[in-house]
Amino acid sequence: MNNTPIRVAVSGAAGQLGYALVFRIASGGLFGPNQPVILQLLERPEATDALDGVVMELLDCAFPTLSKVVATSSPEVAFQGADYALLVGAFPRGPGMERGDLLKKNAEIFSTQGKALNNAANGSGTRVIVVGNPANTNAMIASHHAPNIPPSNFSALTRLDHNRGLTQLATKANCSVTDINRFVIWGNHSTTMVPDITHAYINGKLATDVITDKEWLQKSFVPAVQKRGAAIIAARKVSSAASAANAVVEAAASWHFGTHAKWTSAAHVSNGEYGVTPGLFYSYPVVYNEKGEYDIVRNLPIDQATADAMEASHKELLEERDAVKDLLSNLS
Repeated sequence: MNNTPIRVAVSGAAGQLGYALVFRIASGGLFGPNQPVILQLLERPEATDALDGVVMELLDCAFPTLSKVVATSSPEVAFQGADYALLVGAFPRGPGMERGDLLKKNAEIFSTQGKALNNAANGSGTRVIVVGNPANTNAMIASHHAPNIPPSNFSALTRLDHNRGLTQLATKANCSVTDINRFVIWGNHSTTMVPDITHAYINGKLATDVITDKEWLQKSFVPAVQKRGAAIIAARKVSSAASAANAVVEAAASWHFGTHAKWTSAAHVSNGEYGVTPGLFYSYPVVYNEKGEYDIVRNLPIDQATADAMEASHKELLEERDAVKDLLSNLS
């Protein structure tokens, strides 16, 4: 084993998604069977009893890779020395709550967590994946309040949307998900996201030559990916947890180990790529290397229909930014 543990902070660790996630990390499912980890688990004060139960279960598993567990309601304690921070916890939308109210409520939470990351984490050595919704805007807020951590070290999760799209395509094409590459999720993690197969290949052939049913693509595939989360809630009466936890593990592993020149989808800070306002967190096709660095795939040809959809998602992110502008000082 590598004797130096990787410190992983998880917020909302006693929630449904957090509960599904922490055992995957503790068992070696993220960094491998030879890498010890320290889990630093954050919950709201009123959920600390539930968090204590999660800790008991983690310890009862006797995972060889789990060096230590810290359970706390203090963000600064949870983020102390963190190499990875997985920000799962967020305030849920309740009955009668307007989207703007939810944005502001979570803006306050992620402002606090960003400041704690800034004070306690490893600076440029910390990578942050934001899962709690609205994930893209929450990532922007947390990054804004953590100037000691480069904005490029923050990401919002769109790997779940990416995975959902792969499975829909594989089912339609009667192939394995591993036969598909260069599939992309553009934009916001919301119903405005843009699943795009125009650059994708299936078994070495253009996906648009393999799947020629345009009506299925427009009326079934795209809505199925955009609204999959709502469909799961309708079926289970609770939001997706296991699939989301799996996506978090895969996203962090891609960032840690690299994607070996393959594309994935992740929301990273825009520097103006594809006309997106700099500073917004927008989902792009991304390639990670073994050093934890990434490149956004640039200069792809974009057809007009896709460009229009991408711009609609861009505008939604601008609206979200404007809704929390009072908490983002010096925002132009």
